[in-house]
Amino acid sequence: MRIGILGGGQLARMLALGGHPLGATFVILDPVHDACASAVARHITGDYTDQEKLKQFAGMIDIVTYEFENVPAEAVEYLATKLPVYPPVHALAMSRDRLYEKSLFRDLGIPTPKFFNVTSLDELRQAAKEVGLPAVLKSRTLGYDGKGQAVIRSMDELENAWSSRLAGVDCILEAFVNFKREISVVAVRSRAGEIIFYPVGENVHSEGILRHSVCSLNDPMQKLAEDYITRLLNNFDYVGVMALELFDTGGELMANEIAPRVHNTGHWTIEGAQTSQFENHIRAIMGLPLGGTSPIGHCAMINFIGTIPPPAPVLEIKGAHYHNYGKAPVPGRKLGHVTVCGENQKEVKAGMKKVLALIAG
Repeated sequence: MRIGILGGGQLARMLALGGHPLGATFVILDPVHDACASAVARHITGDYTDQEKLKQFAGMIDIVTYEFENVPAEAVEYLATKLPVYPPVHALAMSRDRLYEKSLFRDLGIPTPKFFNVTSLDELRQAAKEVGLPAVLKSRTLGYDGKGQAVIRSMDELENAWSSRLAGVDCILEAFVNFKREISVVAVRSRAGEIIFYPVGENVHSEGILRHSVCSLNDPMQKLAEDYITRLLNNFDYVGVMALELFDTGGELMANEIAPRVHNTGHWTIEGAQTSQFENHIRAIMGLPLGGTSPIGHCAMINFIGTIPPPAPVLEIKGAHYHNYGKAPVPGRKLGHVTVCGENQKEVKAGMKKVLALIAG
């Protein structure tokens, strides 16, 4: 089967690597001439809204998927008139807009922080009184890896946050959550409606970017996280991998956001699970039986942000697996990751400590 991917970054690259053993071939559409997925897929270089490029793309593939939410909706809607698109277009539209997304959580009975739609400075002032401070001002669209967000700690900061940091775009103001930890659950839904889950990941972020994620076996929040993501998957009649990010406030989970795609917190599954999230996404959209999600021992994933060490010192660490995405170093950019696997948590933590020391060095 010929699979088209909108976007040509590392997620597209790992999707293609996960799908090649299944006999799938891949075409990516990406405006960047050196998109890192072009090493493993045919690359059409062009803007996502270029009608001629979209026609060319559609003529070379059988089904469409995407690697990130911020691909223009009109491009996906156009392709959906020509070919099957998985995950479905309405899931993409909902996840692109934080107001719609938060409203959906509320409608499905999934706890989420208190929020208000904000379209003016006056509305922001009123929302701040309702929500209380500190609070987080977030752009409704195009936010990723901490972009489009500002923490507001006093009423004196409102005007600057509105006019300078977020340039006056439509936003939501969201109550600040004092959470115990951040977790995520990655699930897969087949065309037939079968849903399977990976173990919860416990995540650490800095400056809005994921730094590392640890597979949490027998997590006390696993079943509740599965319940919440099941509501979302069935609501969309979803096909493929979805991730749900959650705040654990100590006995309760509050939904932060969904990702209608394979997810950074699921990278550990490449070496750490019976079937990776990438292969399972391809299986789902191709209509193939889903693969097992059980972990193989214990595992954690650490991102390389801005700089990436050479492979040799990383691979000297017991249980380490090195992934270089082939991207030019840029501050704040995800350039690769390492997974550390072991027979127990002690081994994994020891390996993580060594990797983090290399990064710091």
